[in-house]
Amino acid sequence: MTMISEATAARSAVLDEAHVGNIRGAFGTILHGDHGPRANWRHKLQTFLAILGPGLIVMVGDNDAGAFGTYTQAGQNYGTTLLWTLLLLVPVLYVNQEMVLRLGAVTGVGHARLIFERFGKFWGAFSVIDLFLLNALTIVTEFIGIALALDYLGVSKELGVALAAVLIMAAASTGDFRRFERFSMTLVAGSLLLVPVFLLVHPPIAQIARDFVTPQMPAGAKLSDVMLLIIAIVGTTIAPWQLFFQQSYVIDKRITPRFMSYEKADLWIGIVMVIVGAAAMMAFTAAAFAGKPEFGAFVDAGAVASGIGKYAGRAAGVMFALALIDACIIGASAVSLSTAYALGDVLSIRHSLHRKPSDAKGFYAVYCGLIIVSAGLVLTPGAPLGLLTNAVQTLAGVLLPSATVFLLLLCNDKAVLGPWANSRWLNIFTGGVIALLVMLSIILTASVLFPDATNETVILGILAGGGALGLVIVLATMLVKKGAKDERAPAAMTVEATPREEWRMPPLALLPPAQLSLAAKTWMFVLRGYLVVAGGLVLVRIVALALSHG
Repeated sequence: MTMISEATAARSAVLDEAHVGNIRGAFGTILHGDHGPRANWRHKLQTFLAILGPGLIVMVGDNDAGAFGTYTQAGQNYGTTLLWTLLLLVPVLYVNQEMVLRLGAVTGVGHARLIFERFGKFWGAFSVIDLFLLNALTIVTEFIGIALALDYLGVSKELGVALAAVLIMAAASTGDFRRFERFSMTLVAGSLLLVPVFLLVHPPIAQIARDFVTPQMPAGAKLSDVMLLIIAIVGTTIAPWQLFFQQSYVIDKRITPRFMSYEKADLWIGIVMVIVGAAAMMAFTAAAFAGKPEFGAFVDAGAVASGIGKYAGRAAGVMFALALIDACIIGASAVSLSTAYALGDVLSIRHSLHRKPSDAKGFYAVYCGLIIVSAGLVLTPGAPLGLLTNAVQTLAGVLLPSATVFLLLLCNDKAVLGPWANSRWLNIFTGGVIALLVMLSIILTASVLFPDATNETVILGILAGGGALGLVIVLATMLVKKGAKDERAPAAMTVEATPREEWRMPPLALLPPAQLSLAAKTWMFVLRGYLVVAGGLVLVRIVALALSHG
């Protein structure tokens, strides 16, 4: 390692010494001092194979129980007419996950800790509480998915759920990061079971290609129902846990800015896999149920497995059920890890898969505790499992804008990212995404609280009014910035002294206070106020429904 790299490492903000050392990935090793140029294709391939993992795991983990339910619902109820939503989500997925990838590699500090340190305990507490609540409910839905698949396969739900919980806990508790990543990559390979299901159902390729690139609404469908499903697709494809998981996992794998290009390639492969999987589910479900009595009458993923088995053969139904179990296991594992990583960051306790449970008791207690409680709840007779599934989708849609706002602010903090901070056009694109997420969140909240009043006129009014307001805000912001002086953050003044690929965030205690404009603070409070009120009202509504059905 060069003298510059040694000095940079000494000044980094890594909170856990287990996060420094050799990169030991599922398919290769990069020594801690190996920072030489990759001169030939063989050396580049070896480096890529060692880095491969974080992007694939977070993206394939995104196609979990909720995704199986959402995508197959779209296919069974509306055919392939909503395939185009997946194409629109590709740039959003990449931009969001590339930003947390950058934050992890450059800072060495998890997402939750950065929010606490840069925006204070008030905002940090809200973010972690949001994450913990939503993640706990999400893990429950993963075990619901496992139970549905086991029921179709004719396997004891009690035995199967218990074994899955033990497997998920055991895989992460060996104290060997490489062993966990190999387990996860095996599950990634298992997600390819959707491919033979697609081939057995053989949906029309030409129609899939056309609907994938042609925005449209299902003919004769109620706009409010379609919008709710689109919101569910957005919520299940872009979830808050992904941001916290990938940033912490990149840190735990010891990836630094020097290997940024390889990790971006890993992310792109993961995005391709998640979109292909989602499109396959939507397409083969549409083809399997087309012209059948079940078309337009989605129940759950278990019923989808039964329908596919009925119309495309038992083998197709079994492979779909096995793919669902595979997806739920990797989803439960990743979501639990994102929570354990976040709490480990915030509480400054040891939190790394490189450590054994005896050396990181709090970290593994959170991870295993979430798995045990979630599995136990699913096995509890009379538990409102359907209501919990709906609650997860609703809360994810309501809370998602908040996570993206903090992500954007962190990626514009020059003291945190230095030469790796966001470009102007990336900020404009992300700002547009946030505006769209807020509008979708408002539509979702209104539909849950006032289902009879949320009609086509209201939905179009929210979209038109929100779009106009967002445009005004963007123009006003650009004019203000154009007239303001170019003030550089103190940390940015030393950027030129260090090569970009070696620049790391200094220790948190040495950073200057975060500089937030009055406009940014105002919008943060407005957004948070809305999310608190909307989330609270939605929870009240869900509890009321539970009591009424009790």
